[in-house]
Amino acid sequence: MAAAGPGPGPGAVKTLALVLEDEAQRGGGYCSGDAVSGRVLLELAGPLPLRGLRLEAVGRARVAWSDSSGAVSGAAGRALGPRREAEVPYLDIRQNLLRDPPGGEENLILLDGRHEFPFSFQLPQEPLVTSFTGKYGSIQYYVKAVLERPTMPDQSVQTELQVISHIDISSPALLTPVQRSQEKMIGCWFFTSGPVSLSAKIERKGYCNGEAIPIYAEIENCSSRLIVPKAAIFQTQTYLANGKTKTFRQMVANVRGNHIASGSTDTWNGKTLKIPPVSPSILDCCIIRIEYSLAVYVHIPGAKKLMVEMPLVIGTIPCIGFSSRNSSITSQFSMDMSWLALTMPEHPEAPPNYADVVSEEESSRHVPAYPPPIDCEEQLCCPVFAYIQEFRFQPPPLYSEIDPHPTDVEEVQPVSFML
Repeated sequence: MAAAGPGPGPGAVKTLALVLEDEAQRGGGYCSGDAVSGRVLLELAGPLPLRGLRLEAVGRARVAWSDSSGAVSGAAGRALGPRREAEVPYLDIRQNLLRDPPGGEENLILLDGRHEFPFSFQLPQEPLVTSFTGKYGSIQYYVKAVLERPTMPDQSVQTELQVISHIDISSPALLTPVQRSQEKMIGCWFFTSGPVSLSAKIERKGYCNGEAIPIYAEIENCSSRLIVPKAAIFQTQTYLANGKTKTFRQMVANVRGNHIASGSTDTWNGKTLKIPPVSPSILDCCIIRIEYSLAVYVHIPGAKKLMVEMPLVIGTIPCIGFSSRNSSITSQFSMDMSWLALTMPEHPEAPPNYADVVSEEESSRHVPAYPPPIDCEEQLCCPVFAYIQEFRFQPPPLYSEIDPHPTDVEEVQPVSFML
């Protein structure tokens, strides 16, 4: 809700406010084709003549910066150069919320008290670019109510309209893994101390805010120096105007690894780096681009850092396949590990006496006392597995705690030596 302050004098505007009805339900913002509805609240201290109450919905991308030059101007001694500007419109809707004056009069008299003027409009079906405010430009949408008065300056109130262009992480292009590797020789000329190699990989290219990126990396230090591996997410803002480009780069999240001594290797088996709340990637605006990358780099004392950089796309619709797969793997793992809850008895029981299970009479009926000899030269009339049935009732030896065949053990008498 946006509101303007009260005005002085009789017939002045006490309150001018603009309320979006479904703003609370749309935490992520409006999308292309959505309907926007709300009310303009007007409270007057007395009768007020008006020419009109105009509603404007405007959206545009704008960039502006000044190039540095050799000329110095101003008390601060700043170098001023040509100014670069560009603008791209995305939304322009205008409505008149007051009815025409009766009898062809120019103005309409509003009495004192509270007045409400509902409004509603639909965003265009064409894709709209996500709202963003950066270093040298912005993409902004707003709804504005303008009170036109005949004898006084116009009074207005406006509220920002958050617009988002959804990016689905489940697209095949964003589910492909990304891998990079790099090697650097430390030292110069004949005084080299050995190479430092780095290879890194991430499971997919697309992620959403709040997700943790598992990083798989291997860092091998064959130099004589102590190195420190790190990982970071960088945001790169690119602005274009009048054929020129301006870039601003900043780190939004980072993580640090352990020191790696000379001749050692460190491995990251899914070291996580969480994505903070940032703007999603903006790749469909012709004058502003917001891109992200994940960099794994190594700080080397006395030398430039070794870095591999992998592109990232920050989306708005999470990948359901990966989340469901992770949950299923977790449940399967917990189910497979449920046997750990079982406990072994303190005193194990002896195995059963199989002579009690299979009687001698039953065994003699199925197993002949003297089986006929088998001629090895003759071909068997059926597979060998058919003869396994004859041995299913053969009982094992009876269990006994006394060894029926004890082995003779010689007793060894201790021998003492006198020194």
